[in-house]
Parts: sequence; C-alpha cells; structure tokens
Amino acid sequence: MAHERILVVTAHPDDVDFGAAGSVARWVREGASVTYCIVTDGDAGASPPGVPRDEVPRLRRAEQTAAAKVLGVSDLVWLGYSDGQVTASLELRRDISRVIRQVRPSRVVCQSSERNLDRLFASHPDHLAAGEATICAVYPDARNPFAFPELMEAGLEPHVVEEVLIMAAGDLDHFVDITETFPHKVAALAAHVSQTEHHEDLEGMIRGWSEGVARLGGLPEGRLAEGFRRVETGERPPRARPPAPGER
Repeated sequence: MAHERILVVTAHPDDVDFGAAGSVARWVREGASVTYCIVTDGDAGASPPGVPRDEVPRLRRAEQTAAAKVLGVSDLVWLGYSDGQVTASLELRRDISRVIRQVRPSRVVCQSSERNLDRLFASHPDHLAAGEATICAVYPDARNPFAFPELMEAGLEPHVVEEVLIMAAGDLDHFVDITETFPHKVAALAAHVSQTEHHEDLEGMIRGWSEGVARLGGLPEGRLAEGFRRVETGERPPRARPPAPGER
C-alpha cells in the first residue's frame, strides 16, 4: 500500500536518522510527502567544545534540518519540550494530535513505548514517553472529535491514521530494504556533527546494524534494512451480528 503522507514523531534531533533515515529516503523517492515532528530541541545533548549551552538548541535544529534535506524532507515541526524531561502528558498528546490533524498522514512512524533492556540506549525515557504519547494521539485522540475541543475550535477536523510503524521495537515484523538509500542514511547521520563526529567508523557501525536487521527480515545476503513493528490503526471493521435463528 502506497502512503502519500507520512508523519515521523521522535523525541530528539537525530532519532529519526538513527532509526528510519534509509526508509524515509526510500519513501520520498517513491513519492511520499514526509513531515517530522520533533518533541525537543536536544538541548541536553552533547555539544562541541566552545559552544555555549544556550546555543545547543539552535545547533541541533540546524543539524536536523540539514539531515532532513539530505533525505528530501523540508517540513519539520518543533514542539519545544525540554530534553530529558519528556512525559506522556495530556499536553504532549494534544500537541501531537494537532500535528496529526494538520498533516493528515496515513502512516505515522514513532519510537517504542516499551523499554528494551537488550537495547537500553534505544530506550531513553524521552523516547518511551514520545512513543507512548504518539500512540495515544493516534488512538484515540486525533480521531476523537471530543478530545481536546480546542483543536476543533481551531478548525482541525479529526483524522484516522491507518498504520503505525514503531522503531526499536522488540518484535520487528516489517522490514524496509534500504540498500539503495543507505548512503543517504549515513549522510543524514553525518549532518549531526555534534552527536556523531566522535564515531571513528560511523558508516561501518550503521552498516553492521543494517545487515543484522536485513538478516532478521530474511532479505538476501548483501542487503541492508531497517525494521519496525507494524500496527494497523485504521477504522475497526463492523462487529458481525450473531446469526438469527435458522441462519448458519
């Protein structure tokens, strides 16, 4: 199924590029319009020597904007929450619901709300909170006309997202072949200079991860992939009525 509009929601700048940049590049190539919704400015992240702390948010935004451009994404929404202090609050659910109603995507990509002790660095508390708030926004908030009435008052009609792809999930079941777009993923990550320049072999590290995911997904030898947990979130089918007397 082709998705014309895709919304990616992450906690920090660079999260989308570690988790899904190759897929985003492929979807854009296939004609999709992709929007990023980034919950924080990454203001609690590492910064290069000599960069004042109050300059970090501006730097991280600029790096993410440059990384997105590599993949063909120009629509970035920044929610401005504090890095390291994200919770799945009603306020965050409302703000993500607002973006869903504005963008009206058929597919939403987000982080996992479940802690994975085998991949602890993917289970940053901000990631978990952003993932939980996004799932809540997809169902029920964004589709419910009575949730957050201020959104309806602003003219934002309810919207049903058809599917969610969850990054860094513990039970991947949806794999995207990124062999052709892998250079774009590496280039996007390299744009996050403040976060990736310390890696001696960034490309080798990412290639190793992508090879492992491809093997997990049963792709042929030499292919590279990103993996997700796919959740169908469209309208529920009508409940079948019980058979009437005399019917089979």
